[in-house]
Amino acid sequence: MRPEAPMPMVNAEIAADLNKLADLLDIEGANPFRVRAYRRAARVVQGLPRAVTDMLAAGENLDALPGIGPDLAAKIATLARGGELPQLTKLERALPPGIAALLAVPGLGPKRVHALHTALGIDSPETLAAAARAGTVRTVPGFGPGLEKTILRGLAEGALQQPRVRLDLAEQVATPLLAWLRGAPGIGQAALAGSLRRRRETVGDLDIVAEAAVAGPIMDRFVAYADVARVIERGPTRATVRLRGGLQVDLRVVPEASFGAALCYFTGSRAHSIALRRRALARGLKLNEYGLFSGRRGIAGRTEAELYGALGLACIPPELREGEGEIEAAETGRLPRLVALSDLRGDLHVHTDTSDGGARLATMAAAAQALGHAYIAVTDHSRSLGMARGLDPDRLARQIAAIATLNTTLRDFTVLAGIEVDILEDGRLDLPDDILSRLDLVIAAIRSHFELPPERQTERILRAMDNRFVTILAHPTGRMIGRRPAYALDMERVMRAARERNCCLEVNAQPERLDLDDAHCRLAKEIGVKLAISTDAHSTAELGLLQYGIDQARRGWITAADVVNSRPLPALRATLRRG
Repeated sequence: MRPEAPMPMVNAEIAADLNKLADLLDIEGANPFRVRAYRRAARVVQGLPRAVTDMLAAGENLDALPGIGPDLAAKIATLARGGELPQLTKLERALPPGIAALLAVPGLGPKRVHALHTALGIDSPETLAAAARAGTVRTVPGFGPGLEKTILRGLAEGALQQPRVRLDLAEQVATPLLAWLRGAPGIGQAALAGSLRRRRETVGDLDIVAEAAVAGPIMDRFVAYADVARVIERGPTRATVRLRGGLQVDLRVVPEASFGAALCYFTGSRAHSIALRRRALARGLKLNEYGLFSGRRGIAGRTEAELYGALGLACIPPELREGEGEIEAAETGRLPRLVALSDLRGDLHVHTDTSDGGARLATMAAAAQALGHAYIAVTDHSRSLGMARGLDPDRLARQIAAIATLNTTLRDFTVLAGIEVDILEDGRLDLPDDILSRLDLVIAAIRSHFELPPERQTERILRAMDNRFVTILAHPTGRMIGRRPAYALDMERVMRAARERNCCLEVNAQPERLDLDDAHCRLAKEIGVKLAISTDAHSTAELGLLQYGIDQARRGWITAADVVNSRPLPALRATLRRG
């Protein structure tokens, strides 16, 4: 029997607890600087390229991390070692037990939950629903009929049900589990399957396929994993467990001859798997997780390529297996060569400590060059975003000069001067044209007034893109996965306008954004809009997030030719030039 020792936390779990503490402090009405410090710490931990537990084991000082002082470093270390934060425990006990659940309702953040609790005593989903139905939510300052309707719709659509887990968080849980499993005696290949392998932006549960002649030792090691809270089912070749963080994990062990078939079967999606089985049946064959059969004779199943080939198809990348035309494309040789991380030459959305980033200009440039980039664009925030210490024209002019000076010291690498300029409510930009004209590129972004009606929001964006200096529209729908829905707008109209104006749309690689989403990526390709896959990095570690943007673009059938930052610098400059 396993001893009940504290379970070390992965970075995603540490960040989740820090964000939870920030949320509860915000709901309580605590000092906003304290709240911001915890959110910043969560973001730093989330973006680390190494596990905090590994850093502690190596004797590294966590207070050397950007924005992390000794007190926060101690809290992070406590969580990493499986301990609890007394402050978090106290808040969880002091606040009504249902109040934190309100954060899952579309349109509600901590400050709005605090306002509802103070004004109406709302402290649970039930009291929120009653107040919204009675029409009293709209009476609270900052609310109104539109937001009240959004809240009711969110509750009706199951906003409070067990949420799916963001891709990056699920990956942080899955990776050490897979590494543990690969230490089992007799194990051969082992791989993650399911929606995580298809790189969906959220994951409901984890699927693992392993190959071995004898399954018993693998099953033993699987259920003995330290993070297993409950063994739901265990059979000779299949087991299901629930981890302490709530994720369910299904393991299937198959012989070597079936590994490709099982991996394909458990990767899905359901629509894709059904289409493959129908194709097999039409050829008088049978397809299941053990292989492709003609009667009892096995035809294929050792590898996925072998399986698809036996069905007359090119091997379909996992990201495309959604039942949306990929079978037909594979049959007729029309599968695209999807964009890969190695195709990108640089990152066009990067922040420094001049605004709300965590590292200096030269440090971000050096980190990007170490990743193999040929260029980055430094795009700090503009002045209206006061909390991010946004730049006014004078500060931006000084940054342009600093970038020019830095470029004289760099070899085989260029820093482009840019800005993430706010789109004001009426569509004007937050900075004047005379300073924007001095930049290599201008990223325009909506940072406020998310609840405008669709027509006004669309016109707002079109007016911003009318400015001849705007080259990229950042995180175009404004969504935050699991926290804030996309604002309402006519995306097809925005895309057609972007194409006409030679503007690009961003695929923001921050895992909490992934904006554009995969469906919008595919629509952009059909319309002919060029995309920029960028990290929106606020630290050197976040420069490594590009893969998540690549994943989203691949799900949208995007190729390197569709992405402007796959181009060498001279070609990029020509592409970004308007008029």
